[in-house]
Amino acid sequence: MTETTKTVFEKYQVRKSKKQKSAFIEYVKTKGAECGYEVQVENSAFGVRNIVVGNPKDARVVYTAHYDTCAAMFFPNFLTPKSFTVYFIYQLLITLALIAVWAVLAFSLGFGLGMLFQSLFENSELGIDIGVAISELAWVAFLFLMFFGPANKHTANDNTSGVATLLDIMAALPEDERERAAFIFFDLEELGLFGSSAYRSKHKKETADKLIINFDCVSDGENIIFALRRGARKHKSLIEEAYAPNESVKVEVLSRGVFYPSDQMCFPCGVGAAAFKSTKHGLLYINRIHTPRDTVWREENIEFLVNGSVKLVSML
Repeated sequence: MTETTKTVFEKYQVRKSKKQKSAFIEYVKTKGAECGYEVQVENSAFGVRNIVVGNPKDARVVYTAHYDTCAAMFFPNFLTPKSFTVYFIYQLLITLALIAVWAVLAFSLGFGLGMLFQSLFENSELGIDIGVAISELAWVAFLFLMFFGPANKHTANDNTSGVATLLDIMAALPEDERERAAFIFFDLEELGLFGSSAYRSKHKKETADKLIINFDCVSDGENIIFALRRGARKHKSLIEEAYAPNESVKVEVLSRGVFYPSDQMCFPCGVGAAAFKSTKHGLLYINRIHTPRDTVWREENIEFLVNGSVKLVSML
């Protein structure tokens, strides 16, 4: 773990409030200046503040990661990049479970208040209506907390891993090759890719054919997948060569049959990089993010991605 990564863990692991994000932005500005990069902050709607390091317009590759952190959840976000069916079933089960909890709450409150109002006012329907209304408000409050509640304090994989990877690539690049790469730390990915969408809208022409590699959740699992958008397929062989697997990291570079929802989806030539664990039957998955269990830091992954990213810059 580099000194930069240690600092991020100790001081900037939670990046959710405006104050926390501002502190992290100043840190990135400092690290960018140390590496000879110009750092700008692009403001957009919904309070988006994207941190742009270097010159993406002239760079041969742009490395990205979202720096915002999510709210703490009771259940993890479960991702299976090569099995959309499993991913869909999990999301469906979570939705049905939440609906079931609401239904039980609505019935319990409605029945209880109905009985109470019947005994007090001989009007059970009013009690039932109030009980259902309270349960609906509780449902809305829960959904609000899912997005805007207290920050998850443990973000090793999602996405301190991506942030650290970008910072380490910045420092590792030889000085004479730094102008070939640029870096963007996207805001508000957790709320729906708002930061990357805003950047794409502002820079449609220059991002139309720009290779953009996005690191999101790269520290928990020995299987790293590069999910290529259609426009990035022409770079497949270069990516395979730059990020060749070794004894500690397995790699797949896929352009079909893979689904990974992150910021690269906003760009025609986007590539999403993420790390996954594997079941005995070969199902790749992520299962700790958005919860206090997001504490796994696999240093081999970060070193592998930094070295591969530096190599790729020299090859482009």
